[in-house]
Amino acid sequence: MMVVCLDMEGVVIPEIWQAVALQSGVPELQLTTRDIPDYDQLMHHRLALLEQHHILLYDIQQIIANLSPLSGAVECLRDIRAKWPLILLSDTFTQFIEPLLATLEWPTIFCNQLVIDDGGAIKDYRLRQPDGKRHAVQALQSIGYKVFAAGDSYNDITMIQQAEGGALFRPPLSIVDEYPTIPCCANYRELLQAVEGLSK
Repeated sequence: MMVVCLDMEGVVIPEIWQAVALQSGVPELQLTTRDIPDYDQLMHHRLALLEQHHILLYDIQQIIANLSPLSGAVECLRDIRAKWPLILLSDTFTQFIEPLLATLEWPTIFCNQLVIDDGGAIKDYRLRQPDGKRHAVQALQSIGYKVFAAGDSYNDITMIQQAEGGALFRPPLSIVDEYPTIPCCANYRELLQAVEGLSK
């Protein structure tokens, strides 16, 4: 039995923080795990900016509610779920993804939690566990699943390397150059072909 694990932002939906940067007028929020491999460093950079510019959870949720899945993403998820179990492994937060669940047709998502104060300000974050994507793949393997994993950022590398098969999906050239042995998919057709290849 095989299970497919996909990153969410950059693979299924646009990058949430880049949308927040655009809508809030704070360009420094555009940085993602494509730019800063150290997730803790990246999140503390974001938290400081949110506090500085008085951006609350509600403000971010309103921006997220207006996001649409990437073109072809929902159809790709349908095609995968018609044949294999699918889990979205994301470093986003439950409070962020709630507005998107219906649009994505209620996929299974493993993600993290934000710490919110009584005024709605985002004060901190809580990971499921460090390197959670890789650990999730390991857990699935421990109960007998073969895993295909795909993502687009530095924080996806260890889960792809842990899985029996995997690919980078539309990654930046810097990641391609740094990890030349990981296959790359330029579109959903190529991603589905890669998944099919591992299932045979």
